[in-house]
Amino acid sequence: MKLLVLGASQGTGALAVKAALDCGHAVTAFARHPDKLALEHDHLVRASGDFHSQQSIATIVPGHDAVIITASSTSLKGFRDNPTYFSQGTAYAIEAMKANAVKRLVVLSAFGVGDSRRLANFFIDRLVIGFLLKAPFQDHERQEKLVMESGLDWVIARPTRLTNGPASKHSVKTPGLQKVPSSISRAEVADFLVEAATTDKWLRQAVQMGG
Repeated sequence: MKLLVLGASQGTGALAVKAALDCGHAVTAFARHPDKLALEHDHLVRASGDFHSQQSIATIVPGHDAVIITASSTSLKGFRDNPTYFSQGTAYAIEAMKANAVKRLVVLSAFGVGDSRRLANFFIDRLVIGFLLKAPFQDHERQEKLVMESGLDWVIARPTRLTNGPASKHSVKTPGLQKVPSSISRAEVADFLVEAATTDKWLRQAVQMGG
């Protein structure tokens, strides 16, 4: 398959690019600075662009089989400058996908968004979701609503706290509303994003992830 990763230069996005290439897929890595991606591969194409530019997204989406959105600000200032950081770019992606008959959309959200918030403990619910990271979580809510109402073949990943290190292969992934371990490696999440983009196992489900 030919996969497009929006937000591919670092973090989970960069790991998703690697995971997809390791599985034999062709990948377009889209970011403001795709040169930061420390990978070389015959099936990798780097594309420079702006997640918040309708024209950038409209130009890059055609010709792909699936889109994975991992784009995020590296600081809270990004959300102060643009409170719709996630939802704006996601809306542009959905529009471009519909215009070009690209059906599969996989989005990296967070544990505590949507109905999974009821699973968060008191500290996470009140201090993290309700205060420290209030703006990102509010926009993830808007983002998820757009995805779920898009009519596309979507999957939403809701991982708990992201850590570095290798994929554990023992993580818990469930579309059910049940508690999962409080952290998970970015590599494990990246593997899931690629699986969700290339199989029908998790179709139209928001998946809680931990481990």
